[in-house]
Amino acid sequence: METNIAVFRGKEIRKTIHQNEWWFSIIDVIEVLTGSDRPRKYWSDLKNRLTSEGYIEVSDKIGQLKMAAPDGKMRLTDCANTETMFRIIQSIPSPKAEPFKRWLAKVGYERVQEIEDPELGTKRTRVLYKAKGYSDDWIEKRMRGIAIREELTDEWKKRNVKQEQEYAILAAEIAKAAFGVTPGEHKQLKGLKRENLRDHMTDLEQIFSMLGEAATTEITRVDNAKGFDESKTAARKGGEVAGTARKDLEKKTSKKVVSPENYLSEPESRKRLKLQQQYQ
Repeated sequence: METNIAVFRGKEIRKTIHQNEWWFSIIDVIEVLTGSDRPRKYWSDLKNRLTSEGYIEVSDKIGQLKMAAPDGKMRLTDCANTETMFRIIQSIPSPKAEPFKRWLAKVGYERVQEIEDPELGTKRTRVLYKAKGYSDDWIEKRMRGIAIREELTDEWKKRNVKQEQEYAILAAEIAKAAFGVTPGEHKQLKGLKRENLRDHMTDLEQIFSMLGEAATTEITRVDNAKGFDESKTAARKGGEVAGTARKDLEKKTSKKVVSPENYLSEPESRKRLKLQQQYQ
């Protein structure tokens, strides 16, 4: 499962849907509010203080959820919903606390609206990409890719595939067969850490990613794959469909599809061009 990224004044905060509402990474929030280079230590000390002061309910309402770590792997981290985050923020002395509360309330309310009208979520996603400078053509491909991914995960749900960790494994299986590199290696090539890999894909990378996942959906249905192991076999087959097409294109154009290009600064992109040699 992909980790969603929210942005507060240029700083990224991981969030994910849990129990039909947004849950936020506590250490990300603490890093934004305090500027600490040791947010985990800050949170550990704060959690102990809150407990010693009798606020046991705060700890009770904190959940460990899997989110994308800087190395690209899904790892458990302390998370809280909007209400609990408000209580934690009250204990953090920071001039950013009040504007952050307003931002947090807005993000939480938008989730409520999206539940009532799912189309709003799609519209907001388009607006966000547009504001970041993505082209209309790129946005259309990205939105189509999201729809294809949702169709695939819906198919996995029907076949008794567990969420999160198994989804991540299956998605990685498709990507490795399609691109010849793991998602982690792909992110390294582009110089990404917490950023969403798909938000930094080129047009061709998006197209082959969609092909791999659409093919996997179709193969899963035709093979009537059941459970994780059979779904993994179908995922590999689907990724190979995209991988074969990618290799054919590379042979005809003498250009690699997997690219260090992304939406980061140009100087950083030039540095990462050297990494591409590892995957050629």
